[in-house]
Amino acid sequence: MTALTLSTAGAATLRADALVVGVAKSGKTLVVAPGAEAVDKAFDGLAAVLETLGASGAEGEATKLPAPAGLKAPVVLAVGLGAAPEDGESYDAEVLRRAAGVAARTLNGSKKAAFALPIAAAEDAAAIAEGALLGAYAYTAYQETGKDAKKPLAEVALLGAKPRDKAYKAAAERAQAVAEEINRARDLVNQPPNDLYPATFAAAVQTAGKEHGLKVQVLDEKALTKGGFGGILGVGNGSVNPPRLVRVAYTHPKAEKTLALVGKGITYDSGGISLKPAGHNETMKCDMAGAAAVFSSVVAAARLGLEVNVTGWLALAENMPSGSATRPGDVLRMYSGKTVEVLNTDAEGRLVLADALTKASEEHPDAIVDVATLTGAMVLALGDRTFGIMANDDDFRTAIHEIAEEVGEQSWPMPLPADLRKTMDSPTADMANMGVRMGGGLVAGLFLQEFVGEGIAWAHLDIAGPAFHEGAPYGYTPKGGTGSSVRTLVKLAERTAAGEL
Repeated sequence: MTALTLSTAGAATLRADALVVGVAKSGKTLVVAPGAEAVDKAFDGLAAVLETLGASGAEGEATKLPAPAGLKAPVVLAVGLGAAPEDGESYDAEVLRRAAGVAARTLNGSKKAAFALPIAAAEDAAAIAEGALLGAYAYTAYQETGKDAKKPLAEVALLGAKPRDKAYKAAAERAQAVAEEINRARDLVNQPPNDLYPATFAAAVQTAGKEHGLKVQVLDEKALTKGGFGGILGVGNGSVNPPRLVRVAYTHPKAEKTLALVGKGITYDSGGISLKPAGHNETMKCDMAGAAAVFSSVVAAARLGLEVNVTGWLALAENMPSGSATRPGDVLRMYSGKTVEVLNTDAEGRLVLADALTKASEEHPDAIVDVATLTGAMVLALGDRTFGIMANDDDFRTAIHEIAEEVGEQSWPMPLPADLRKTMDSPTADMANMGVRMGGGLVAGLFLQEFVGEGIAWAHLDIAGPAFHEGAPYGYTPKGGTGSSVRTLVKLAERTAAGEL
């Protein structure tokens, strides 16, 4: 786990394996960002040296140089910040976050790096810390660790921060807690499905619950059968690993509001009898990313001591084909009492979420947010870096969208067209689990809305695109699990605690 320290030392005097500085573009000129003045002086003009090497200052760029005399660190790493801000303005937090992530990834294998990026306020320190800690992430649990294996950057030292200032100290502590919980979600998403299945996922929640003072309740297959959770059971019946519904709750004695988070937790999705073709099932261990995000967000709320009650509901199942699996044409009686005709067993996420939404509604929270890698249609609509937001309340949807933008998560508000609901009508049951293909992500949202308690504000985050990154790492985003939506959920809890929602 990467350590984080705030340092009052100067960039020229701190001993570290590398010194990270920022460079930006001001028109056609390369400029050194604030925080690196001593480094610029040691090079007698760092920008000129970088231009000679072909550096442009573009975001995502990283250039290593041997340090000149006068610096204690042997290596200087210059990371691009893009366009320099106008006079009197600060660098955008997401720009700093991504640049710090690039630096941390580039310095993989180093013991200590000093970050001399521009810090004008505690918020800048928080963004740099968060980006560095997220960029330093690596999933190595199943790899042999030989002497030549590179480990993640071990320590991040922030220069220009104020370790004795309460605002800076609190910002750093928050950044570390949130980053560590994002990395917890990443670990869960990256864990192979032969080791992470409903029972082991539930056990991981129980272990964390004991550590952080959370109340954990696990409904196994017997309890689910007795309770009539037909959606979760219908999806999980085809697997030798039976389903679970996990409730994990953080409560604060001064809390005035309760936020319920519901996560889709399909630990492996083969599609069931409606089997996915080759080329579409290799990454389906990530279909529990919503549950991982919810779990990590509840733990983060506890670690931050937020004055709000946060309850997580993890609907865990493995969707497999077998003689006991649900068939297309079967009718399930959901926990709510509604009957659903299953037309496609690969539209399973909405079935487990429906039961969890109904259960969560029974506690009458002030708001419910569900998170799921729900539809390929949302990826087609928004790409693989943006999640969609649907809601039964326009103001709530707007608030979540604005929060996501604030914390640096790409999202977009999506509608719930009433005319699409009719396409889920069934001649056999109360409704079907499928509607028209076009607008499939919206149809899925409309399905879920049917199971939300009356009068409860609800939002649905479809994170199918950004939850699992298959390309090369960028910024602070690694290959594999990303921890998508955790930052948004934590900030939502903070806003709720502050009475702003």
